[in-house]
Amino acid sequence: MRLIYSLVFVLFTAPLCFSQSLNIIPQPASIIKGSGSFELNRQTALVVPDEEDRKAAQFFNDYLKEYYGFKLGLANKAQKNSIRLTTRKFIKAPEKDAYQLTVNSQGVSIEGDTYPGTFYGIQSLIQLLPVPKTQSQATDSKFVIPHLTIQDTPRFAYRGLHLDVGRHMYPVSFIKKYIDYIALHKMNYFHWHLTEDQGWRIEIKKYPGLTKVGAWRDGTIIGRYPGTGNDNTRYGGYYSQEEVKEIVQYAADRHITVIPEIEMPGHSSAALTAYPWLGCPGSGPYKVEQTWGVFDDIYCAGKDSTFQFLQDVLDEVISLFPSKYIHIGGDESPKTNWKACPLCQARIKAEGLKDEHELQSYFIHRMEKYVNSKGRTIIGWDEILEGGLAPKAVVMSWRGESGGIAAAKENHYVIMTPGSHCYFDYSQAQNEDSVTIGGYIPLEKVYSYEPVPNVLDKDQAKYILGAQANVWTEYMRYPSKVEYMIFPRLSAISEVLWTAAAKKNWSDFERRMQTQYLRYQLWKTNYSNAYFDIKTALLPAPGNKGVLVKFESKDKTGKLMYRIAGKSAAKNYTTPFVINATSHITGIYYKNGKLLDSVTIPLQFNKATGKKVTLNEPPSKNYPGDGAFTLTDGIINDKGLNRSREFIGYNGNDISATIDLGTAQKIDTIVVHSLYSAGSWIYPPQSIDVSISTDGKSFKKAGSSDAFIKMNGGNGKLMVTILPTSARYIQVDIKNLGKIPEGKAGAGEKAWLFLDEIEIL
Repeated sequence: MRLIYSLVFVLFTAPLCFSQSLNIIPQPASIIKGSGSFELNRQTALVVPDEEDRKAAQFFNDYLKEYYGFKLGLANKAQKNSIRLTTRKFIKAPEKDAYQLTVNSQGVSIEGDTYPGTFYGIQSLIQLLPVPKTQSQATDSKFVIPHLTIQDTPRFAYRGLHLDVGRHMYPVSFIKKYIDYIALHKMNYFHWHLTEDQGWRIEIKKYPGLTKVGAWRDGTIIGRYPGTGNDNTRYGGYYSQEEVKEIVQYAADRHITVIPEIEMPGHSSAALTAYPWLGCPGSGPYKVEQTWGVFDDIYCAGKDSTFQFLQDVLDEVISLFPSKYIHIGGDESPKTNWKACPLCQARIKAEGLKDEHELQSYFIHRMEKYVNSKGRTIIGWDEILEGGLAPKAVVMSWRGESGGIAAAKENHYVIMTPGSHCYFDYSQAQNEDSVTIGGYIPLEKVYSYEPVPNVLDKDQAKYILGAQANVWTEYMRYPSKVEYMIFPRLSAISEVLWTAAAKKNWSDFERRMQTQYLRYQLWKTNYSNAYFDIKTALLPAPGNKGVLVKFESKDKTGKLMYRIAGKSAAKNYTTPFVINATSHITGIYYKNGKLLDSVTIPLQFNKATGKKVTLNEPPSKNYPGDGAFTLTDGIINDKGLNRSREFIGYNGNDISATIDLGTAQKIDTIVVHSLYSAGSWIYPPQSIDVSISTDGKSFKKAGSSDAFIKMNGGNGKLMVTILPTSARYIQVDIKNLGKIPEGKAGAGEKAWLFLDEIEIL
């Protein structure tokens, strides 16, 4: 794994000065610079007359102690050389947690419209502190802060970060650290995903089996699904109710609300393993799952005892979490067992429901009514829209934005979290340096997100509460990997959610991020350096004669070079170049005499490589790859290259691709490479039909195949062999599975088709 290189962007010398101090993230609404400066030193007092504001003062002092080696004394009355915290009590029902931070000759004044507002002012003050290179610099330096005035207020009321502890769990100490990361970015919700197929992570005293049995699995797959084996190591654990209380209070002291998620009716294998009677008659046997994906295990909706169990669980959960919101999941719930269950079918008939989708709606409505009776509001993933939305539910839109748009138009509150921009389990490097679930969401893409879709009018837009980044942990066994996946993208999403859209500026954010990287080093967090990686692009060469290779580095202060294996030594890279034969090309980036990054592109040429390819329709916006050229760019994943961008995805529909070889050529074999990952609802083509033409108008069928050949991992191919013939145009019709059949993961849902390279030999 390419983890962290100690990049030093600015040389610091004691005393530390203000050269980096206006690099605040997220960007404040207004900064007015004054003349002169204030020196913060060990004699500076924290003036905190309000007991509630002492939590903000304590956070600041803890930060100073941890990273600068000293604390400030507390005082109740104003004095010179002080930092004064004030929360304005006279403001009635403030709409937002605004604050004003002023630095003048007397010191620092932070005035919040609310207690959270004052706390957010502290976060800006922290970012006005110079970033030390060493601990000795921190302890020996004088902190010079310029005179200025900051007026600031958050754009969205909901600014969230999620963590899945079902697949992998983490010690309480790291959960607290994670909450501190949320606080340092002025975010205010921690979505704690506590139950899963792979483990139940919260103590429920009435049902001890949930943690005695459901919290432990007997092994975990190795590598990316479907994996290369199983470690056969018992894994698990849970958080006691006392630990939960401790974490909830820790978050509250930082003005962060912890939202618990108890998954239902699906993602329930762990609970069903502990208490099999919760499942449908005839289903099972159950086990705490050792692999990833979507499973048929589901709570039986035909038994009243199921609802009593869930109500009992929620009673204990609600007693632990003061949050207004309780998340009940509702996503990825296969209906296979319900269709075969006589009790569920009887429930459908008795309630006058149309089908199993309406049965899920009944399930969610019933649980919502109970949660509402406790004075709380449910949040559910956008699948809760299916069969009719629960009356007061908040929708968390993850399958794109369509669910959130539909809910907002029905006057339901929405939290946006589309996989296209907000899934931090996706890779942030083009060439993955560790196993991830796939996808590609670089820092720039996160920053580009706009949570309010432009299709909503002004009144509908008010129902967008904000957005959230999600961290699903299939491939994050250790806290260091979690940090690596959230940083630096957490800084980008924080600005998306805090800063007014009109003030967002990518170039300025890039500039401010140079200091933020130094803060990551100060925090000793394991951040990703992907932003500084060499970016690669493969494009059609002029006239479709070969592949145009392009390298780029955002950091312009180093030296970018490339080397073609078996040919000359490394050359300076200046402009894109054409490759027209099988080659291994390596891009290399040096800075200050050190190798910072390298990336190798193994191009495997065939007669289709670099040629023009036309699709009958574009791929999914969520999985666009590099467009149609992805199919003829010479990169084949089953050759060992770990590039999730080398697939284009289609949801439920067939696809037709036509390749123009440029001239008529002898051909005898056509190969279509694709992905097979049933747990993620990705299925191989059911068949391919090949037709050929010399003029691009009149096509003749040449052959077909329905034999999927599995390769390494989840990769595979279908191959059509024909009698040697001459053709210029080759049309490949690729049939999608369509709806996933019963008995398979995702039954009843549209199958995903992920296509890789098309080879013509």
